[in-house]
Amino acid sequence: MAISAHQILSEISFKTSRSGGKGGQNVNKVSSKVELNWNIQTSSLISEEQREILLNKLSHKLTKEGVLQIISQADRSQLGNKQLVLEKLDELLAYAFKIVKNRKETKVPRGVRERRLLVKKKRAEIKKLRGRVD
Repeated sequence: MAISAHQILSEISFKTSRSGGKGGQNVNKVSSKVELNWNIQTSSLISEEQREILLNKLSHKLTKEGVLQIISQADRSQLGNKQLVLEKLDELLAYAFKIVKNRKETKVPRGVRERRLLVKKKRAEIKKLRGRVD
């Protein structure tokens, strides 16, 4: 059910711009910052079920139009930032499609409850003995 960034490359658009950070004089000349945009709303490569999952789980990373934006400017090269953006997209997709099992509630064992109460009684006794003797 999960999809990868490489499967949706045809629908992804990349935008580059000058990035801040390290790079010296090169920073002012080279557009190394990469912004990935993928319109989930109009994507034809995912099913309606997948679209709903992505829109719900990634809502904090989407624009009002349903466009997923991921930005990277960590690397000094445009190619490096492009790879980082694709890796981030893969991680987001894996997170979105991960099936979370419901936690099965269990009872606290009787022995554990008894030990906790015993420790509480001992602690109360120690504190009681600290008091002033009249």
